[in-house]
Amino acid sequence: MSGLLGTDVPLFEAHDAALVDLDGVAYRGPHAIPTAPAGLAAARAAGMRIVFVTNNASREPGTVASHLTELGMPTETHEVLTAAQAVARMVAEELPAGSPILVVGGQGLRTALTEVGMTLVDSADPTPAAVVQGFHPEVSWNDFAEASYAITAGAKFFASNRDLTIPNHRGTAPGNGALVNVVVTATGVEPPSAGKPEPEMFRLAAKQAESARPMVIGDRLDTDLKGGNAAGIPGLMVLTGVNDGRDAILAPADQRPSYIGRDLGCLAHPHPAPKRDGDRWKVREASARVVDGRLMVHGDDELDRLRAACAAAWEAADAGETVSIEGVDRIGVAS
Repeated sequence: MSGLLGTDVPLFEAHDAALVDLDGVAYRGPHAIPTAPAGLAAARAAGMRIVFVTNNASREPGTVASHLTELGMPTETHEVLTAAQAVARMVAEELPAGSPILVVGGQGLRTALTEVGMTLVDSADPTPAAVVQGFHPEVSWNDFAEASYAITAGAKFFASNRDLTIPNHRGTAPGNGALVNVVVTATGVEPPSAGKPEPEMFRLAAKQAESARPMVIGDRLDTDLKGGNAAGIPGLMVLTGVNDGRDAILAPADQRPSYIGRDLGCLAHPHPAPKRDGDRWKVREASARVVDGRLMVHGDDELDRLRAACAAAWEAADAGETVSIEGVDRIGVAS
């Protein structure tokens, strides 16, 4: 999927389930994205099923569901799939039940591994069968050291996810990928990751939702949208988190969204597809074309300009042209 799709009906009618990221989509830090509760409520009322898919492995699904409910987005435990659950299933496929596992992470990861029958240990001595690392804000140098000792001695290494950053209410903070890289630097061992952008997590979520026409919703091109594309599931990029309009325009083919909206409120709207008109791409009254490598965009509606710009820039990039985005702002596209 390397081009924008279109639908004449609202997205919550075109797709029967939404696989929704949390950080930067439903909430930012302790606060809901202002439009998220109403957007999700409208989608549910229209019959759309929701599964929240998060790379955060520190909390248990029930805790995540309770937090969402407190923020005005009523959620059941079975409507949450965490990277901790996904990596626990990966470990269970490779190791026999009862295997000793050294956990670097929070309670969510510990619970998920216990639920698949693993035995948890807190030391590299004796050498455990595996080290499993997931995000938790209180992991320390001692945790990294124990993990490094175990991996160097022969333990398998697994990561819940490799997100380098996490958006929160204060800005951008180091994510689990940055912390995993500390252990990678010490051991030279690269772990497989169960979380986004690996496609299996989205396939598990679609199955959990019993969905025939799922869609992925995320704010990050390199995890949410890339993972959805790898799983063959159309993706909606919302502009409430990490990546912005300029990032979408420059996105490599495997990270391009199928839809672009400002926030979760766009689930209630049709999404016009870009159409070629002579030497330019148009979305309603907006248009875009690439001339001598420079992206030129016109129109009043910011989102339509962005959609047209993506179509024009992607076509040029796929033809081997280098595209200049001078004049493109951080959210949409300036004429």
